[in-house]
Amino acid sequence: MAGDRDEAVVVDSGEKRLNELGYKQELRREMTLFKTLAISFSTMTLFTGITPLYGSSLQYAGPASLVWGWVVVSFFTWFVGVAMAEICSSFPTTGSLYFWAAHLAGPVWGPLASWCCAWLEAIGLIAGIGTQAYAGSQVLQSIILLCTGTNTGGGYLAPRWLFLVMYIGLTLIWAVLNTFALEVIAFLDMISMWWQVIGGTVIVVMLPLVAKTTQPASYVFTHFQTAPEVTGISSGAYAVILSFLVSQYSLYGYDAAAHLTEETKGADKNGPIAILSSIGIISVFGWAYILALTFSIQDFSYLYSTSNETAGTFVPAQILYDAFHGRYGNSTGAIVLLFVIWGSFFFGGLSITTSAARVVYALSRDRGIPFSSVWRRIHPRHKVPANAVWLCAAVCALLGLPILRINVVFTAITSIATIGWVGGYAVPIFARMVMREEDFRPGPFYLGAASRPVCLVAFLWICYTCSVFLLPTSYPIKMDTFNYAPIALGVCLGLIMLWWVIDARKWFKGPVRNIDEHNNGKV
Repeated sequence: MAGDRDEAVVVDSGEKRLNELGYKQELRREMTLFKTLAISFSTMTLFTGITPLYGSSLQYAGPASLVWGWVVVSFFTWFVGVAMAEICSSFPTTGSLYFWAAHLAGPVWGPLASWCCAWLEAIGLIAGIGTQAYAGSQVLQSIILLCTGTNTGGGYLAPRWLFLVMYIGLTLIWAVLNTFALEVIAFLDMISMWWQVIGGTVIVVMLPLVAKTTQPASYVFTHFQTAPEVTGISSGAYAVILSFLVSQYSLYGYDAAAHLTEETKGADKNGPIAILSSIGIISVFGWAYILALTFSIQDFSYLYSTSNETAGTFVPAQILYDAFHGRYGNSTGAIVLLFVIWGSFFFGGLSITTSAARVVYALSRDRGIPFSSVWRRIHPRHKVPANAVWLCAAVCALLGLPILRINVVFTAITSIATIGWVGGYAVPIFARMVMREEDFRPGPFYLGAASRPVCLVAFLWICYTCSVFLLPTSYPIKMDTFNYAPIALGVCLGLIMLWWVIDARKWFKGPVRNIDEHNNGKV
């Protein structure tokens, strides 16, 4: 009897809830709160959202719109995060959003809800790998250019074919690393967290100090200007909407903690903590990073000149170069800080690959992807979904092929990633909002009567975010300025829904239990 009591004591609360939901523990549950937070924080990342879109967002409506846009988006992001934290506490499963949607929507609508959510999330995450690979290659391109003499000094600007090689190379490296033991990934993600916290602090503090001159607070916080001669957008309101995109692109990815709940100790408590902590840290550090860049601008118009030292390809790189070259007469400091930023992209891509593979694995486990038996296999030694990892890497590499011919690849990939990823949040949040309260089994983190109002605000904000990423970002609309995301997503989601109508609805039932325990009523 004493032995039975001892055994009961060591049963993890997250594993117990997982068993109640009909799933047995298959993945290794050894990740602590700190490790889970590290992966979630690394997936959101301090630099990877802000850095690539900073230049375009600044150009649309000037510094004030960019700076205050981050505050507005952060405010509404908290509603989404709190809503998801409540659901995560109740459903600590690897399938996360997909699983949540199925159970919250009930037996009638559950299969369709989980089908839509799973595919949105898978599309968003795989495209998210592509955004990290593209932006990481962009930073590497700037590092090479500055190391070889700058654009004005005969430096080497990587051509399209080499850019594509860097893009695919990063994707393959992340896939290789994700085939190793889980401890290696968790260790690298812990390094990532400190890399970004320490590196971010250094950049935020050092950049304004190094810059020979800084912009006045009135310029940073109140100056508004559009650039219709460049963007073709004369409407101030439209320009402000587009200037918010950098914040909306940056402030998601906190669901990464939910993807790892089957591998996290005490996931019903630690999952929600990791989600909310990630949002809090990124909200503060992200705003500080934007302020540091904006205060350090030396010449606004020169940032975008194709004849400047970075060939007008990467505004943050030019800001760093102007600051260090102006103070010390060389670009060494800028190169070092660019390497710190590149490391953030590297770690971010690694974490997103981990999350994407977990979603593909969960969907394959429930037979929701063609050849599911292949993608749901667990590596016998490392206990990770290795085949799912390589499927994500292959699709991501294909997404990058248009780099050779098209100028707006990053815009399209970013829009696809944001709409798919954030759109996936909307399904379980809406289902939680409309379900009967007595049918919901709360976890340790429970909103009570505040749940519906929070979910409503979160759902409406997600709908708005997805809508603006479908808008044209430059006028007049031409082949080299057209936002291809609506067509790409329309075709992809259209085929997926056609598959549902013709065939999948007949056999796809959502998450499939792999143990015989039942839950006696409540989800």
